[in-house]
Amino acid sequence: MNRGVKFIACILIGVFAIFAIGYVTMSLWNWLVPLLFNGPLITFWQALGLLLLSKILFWGFGGGKHHQWQRRHANHEQHWKAGLYNKFSSMSPEEREQVKQKMKEKWCNWQGNTPRKDDPTAND
Repeated sequence: MNRGVKFIACILIGVFAIFAIGYVTMSLWNWLVPLLFNGPLITFWQALGLLLLSKILFWGFGGGKHHQWQRRHANHEQHWKAGLYNKFSSMSPEEREQVKQKMKEKWCNWQGNTPRKDDPTAND
């Protein structure tokens, strides 16, 4: 097939998909919402409007913006881990052991550690 025919086929498939998704949305809404919430019935065009509104609200206008957040979050996590590694690397073995022991006392009661007596959150 030549490029023109493929282009037209893709457009037709896209239009069909939009109409199919709109029809399914309208059918599900009209089946569930009036019974469950006493809501109104909607038309096909209102269903397409709801789909567009949900796209705008939950995904935004631009493509791939949520991926940028994931990359930024991953970079922040790597920076945080590197800082923690550098901090631990500069400590003496005794200092590291003290920090580990304090963390165990505070967070690892599941290992059978008993809470400190001066801990106000300790159960009596």
